[in-house]
Amino acid sequence: MLDKLNWTAAAVFVFFFALVTVVGFVASRWKAGDLDQLHEWGLGGRRFGPWITWFLLGGDLYTAYTVIAVPGLMYAVGAYGFFAVPYTILIYPLIFLIMPRLWNATHKHGYLTGADFIAGRYGNRWLELAVAFTGILATMPYIALQLVGMEKVIQALGFSATGWVSHVPLGIAFLILALYTYKSGLRAPAMIAFVKDIMIYVFVIAAVIIIPYQLGGFGSIFEKAKLVYDAKAAAAVAAGKPAAVGLTLAPQQIWPFITLSIGSAMALFMYPHALTGTLSATGPDAIRRNAVTLPAYSLVLGLIALLGVMAVAAGVETTDAQAAIPLLVNKMFPDWFAGFCFAAIAIGALVPAAVMSIGAANTFTRNVWKPFVEPDMSAQKESYLAKLMSLIVKLGALAVIFWLPTKFAIDLQLLGGVWMIQIFPALVAGLYTRWFNGWALLIGWAAGMLAGSWMAWGPTSVVSTYAIFGTSFYIGLIAVVLNFVVSVVLTMVLGSSAQDETKAADYEDAVATR
Repeated sequence: MLDKLNWTAAAVFVFFFALVTVVGFVASRWKAGDLDQLHEWGLGGRRFGPWITWFLLGGDLYTAYTVIAVPGLMYAVGAYGFFAVPYTILIYPLIFLIMPRLWNATHKHGYLTGADFIAGRYGNRWLELAVAFTGILATMPYIALQLVGMEKVIQALGFSATGWVSHVPLGIAFLILALYTYKSGLRAPAMIAFVKDIMIYVFVIAAVIIIPYQLGGFGSIFEKAKLVYDAKAAAAVAAGKPAAVGLTLAPQQIWPFITLSIGSAMALFMYPHALTGTLSATGPDAIRRNAVTLPAYSLVLGLIALLGVMAVAAGVETTDAQAAIPLLVNKMFPDWFAGFCFAAIAIGALVPAAVMSIGAANTFTRNVWKPFVEPDMSAQKESYLAKLMSLIVKLGALAVIFWLPTKFAIDLQLLGGVWMIQIFPALVAGLYTRWFNGWALLIGWAAGMLAGSWMAWGPTSVVSTYAIFGTSFYIGLIAVVLNFVVSVVLTMVLGSSAQDETKAADYEDAVATR
């Protein structure tokens, strides 16, 4: 079990992991507030200014799975994996336009989740439940995949075991994460995000300087990678399959690439954890400043994606694309720096996993349990239930890793984007108009969910595109168009929603920000 362990790398890894554990527990005293209040535990009291929000959102959205999966996809298929870069660029204009209005309305009425806003805007608790259910459903496999990323780097350290013993290090990491999240709430990942982001930047900058130097420069890297991709494409054609591998996009990949980028951008900030990070800001100005500055992460993501091409050029060979980057790190760096890189990736799993579990817990407490089971629950009980649910959510994600094939978790995460984009019509349209009917939006949501899931689930795994008149498009975008059409038609039949707690002035900047 430990005979192949890289002790130097493991020692560096444990040191940094211990460091962020201490930070996680100390965070409960940072920006002191009553953690028996849900808005304090789950949103940090809405006291995170531009700098903290910048690190929190960056740590929240650029995860361990991003560092593993995006370059892993580039390693496996080439240029198509680069879709993650344009979609993270498209996100920020949406944030700039949409999220300040949402923050204003939620602050005015004390809403803590996106589903809270839906309930207040449309007065329809079943639409509120649908939004909450979608968020929790899509978040569980997302957390599981953070744990997958962490497990990959633990394996790369040389820890080898079979059966339940192979999951022991991950179980220990989970326990630590669960404890400091329970104690410190959103303050823990917000504080750890400072350490995580600095480490990720050091890792990526070192990688894009040192690895190209060792491989003879970027020109040599692309030449070597092209030969490998071309060989894979030729083998696919010989087997009667599409040549969906290459250093550049094939003609049939262009529309899937474009629509996947657009649809992914529309879906990402519908997730509970993304809304949690946004609503924790001090005000709309902090959100706008971050929408302007966060594209720096997209630059880093582009460099991270290129690691997949470097792995191809470096001769890394594996049938598991998710293992490509850990193998590349072990091959190209000394042991001590490999340990640092693996710690950065593992810590990159802790921050989003914590925020995701908090976002799902807030949503369950506010939009499932309170309206349908215990409407008169106290503020203290809200906070206690959310803390408890954050543990249960993590246990559920851990169960996915322990008892289900990893591929199943990946399939569910791919479906997560298709599901989350179905919230877009209700949430975003609600920020600009009260014309839509809540029941119409609920039926539109159901139509989008069913159609998206049906198109996505292939005979062996989830697929991301569906062909219409001979051209393939991203399934989530097709499904949300259907969702919009159904919602518009039924609203014309049923009329606009009569119940609305909000007023037009609630969406405009009305509080001093800092």
